[in-house]
Amino acid sequence: MKTINCKGRLIDLSQPKVMGILNLTPDSFFDGGKLDTEKSILSLAEKMLNDGATFLDLGGYSSRPGAHFVSEKDELLRVLPVVKLLLKEFPNALLSIDTFRSKIAKQCVDTGIAIVNDISGGNQDPAMLETIATLKVPYILMHMRGTPKTMMKDTKYENITIDLLKYFSEKIAKAHEIGINDVIADPGFGFAKTRRQNFELINNLELFDSLDVPILIGVSRKSLVYKTLDITPDDALNGTTALHSIAIYKGVSLLRTHDVKEAVECINLIHNLKSH
Repeated sequence: MKTINCKGRLIDLSQPKVMGILNLTPDSFFDGGKLDTEKSILSLAEKMLNDGATFLDLGGYSSRPGAHFVSEKDELLRVLPVVKLLLKEFPNALLSIDTFRSKIAKQCVDTGIAIVNDISGGNQDPAMLETIATLKVPYILMHMRGTPKTMMKDTKYENITIDLLKYFSEKIAKAHEIGINDVIADPGFGFAKTRRQNFELINNLELFDSLDVPILIGVSRKSLVYKTLDITPDDALNGTTALHSIAIYKGVSLLRTHDVKEAVECINLIHNLKSH
């Protein structure tokens, strides 16, 4: 059984769950700048929780390709007041912080965050893994090369699926060795990967089950959907749902998405299909 311990609550990921995205940045590719008031933040959080989100993922540093640098001070100013706001309004909500900085992770966990979601897999901050081990929270470990600003310059792999499985095997072993009990692996769709490589990874998702940890995917409204279909991110919900269906069927445990209701419906339908 794939379970993670969130603030003393065991969350069973053998039945896939949904993580709603709350972007607190002005420049995210889809919804940047939309959550600029307490009312808008609380409204979207409430909708996502009511629609069936198990987790809400807060981010104060855009990870879109070419994203600009954000200081640690500015990142903290964006996220910490929102953590406090959400936990005051929704005290039982399980919040995740999307950050690659150990100091941000620690302050957010000390304030009530349940999960740390690190797009760099510990590569951007050498103190991250030890910090997570001390904090005793689940850790989402993503694959990326370079930084959001430079990652699309480094997309050459011998075999992308084998390379990522090797990367995760080594990283997960190190994480367990230093005392991180709950690791979730994220292949990092769109991060230092071409569209062709993204689709190859989706086609091979069942192989990641060999890592023996829950797998998260984040394909929501990304360019592998909207550029392939020659549409905009605003029109990419249907394409996102199609890829979610395939991913769930291939054994993924967690969908990170802008559209919670549709993702939950997708999980329920695939679950019923598999049970017959």
